[in-house]
Amino acid sequence: MKKIKITQVKSAVDRSIRQKRSLVALGLRKMHQTVEHEATPQILGIVDSVKHLVSVEEL
Repeated sequence: MKKIKITQVKSAVDRSIRQKRSLVALGLRKMHQTVEHEATPQILGIVDSVKHLVSVEEL
């Protein structure tokens, strides 16, 4: 599987609880925090739901 690097670039303040929980599920708690995940369909679905808050790059 490919790996992806996900960085939070916008704040979760004033976002829906669903979007906040998606960020927590990805392991993102702070601005400019970066995590690496396998590019599974589940992870890609979560990333797609918060694509306006994160930046994604393939490794």
